[in-house]
Amino acid sequence: MEQQARGARAIVAGGCFWCTEAIFARLRGVISVTSGYTGGHVADPDYRAVCTGRTGHAEAVDIRFDPELISYGEILDIFLATHDPTQLNRQGPDIGPQYRSAIFPLSTEQEAEARAAIARAQADWPAPIVTTIEPAGPFFPAEPEHQGYFDRVGDRNPYCTAVISPKVRKLMATHADRLK
Repeated sequence: MEQQARGARAIVAGGCFWCTEAIFARLRGVISVTSGYTGGHVADPDYRAVCTGRTGHAEAVDIRFDPELISYGEILDIFLATHDPTQLNRQGPDIGPQYRSAIFPLSTEQEAEARAAIARAQADWPAPIVTTIEPAGPFFPAEPEHQGYFDRVGDRNPYCTAVISPKVRKLMATHADRLK
């Protein structure tokens, strides 16, 4: 597993990055979560371009974590349990390839663990998991207004109330032992 001075690293896309960031920011062992874009073919994308669905990028998060407190496998298990990995190119009201469910492994070990995590999670879903495992490419941090969005805005935004808050409640109910 890739190690860096700031911890190990995982990159996943599970629909809107505001949702995914809100989940991982609450986990013990997670050092930081950065919302951004990866998996596309345009250099230095921005939110407006990615939202068109034509850049190939997914809204994703770059997670830095302490593998002594949370493993890459645990990150993937929580990822696959807190969004719907059976929806192709969408999550709820968010539709388009930029909202796909994907894992971007940073090593052959992470790729093997991603395949194992999907196999483990399949038992929890009535439909086939469509989460892709894609080559890791450049990760472009999103604009500052997208960083920590849910923690700043919360239920003052109807989208957050309808989409993100239920995911955070699910995390708190199903993974309370993993929370900060």
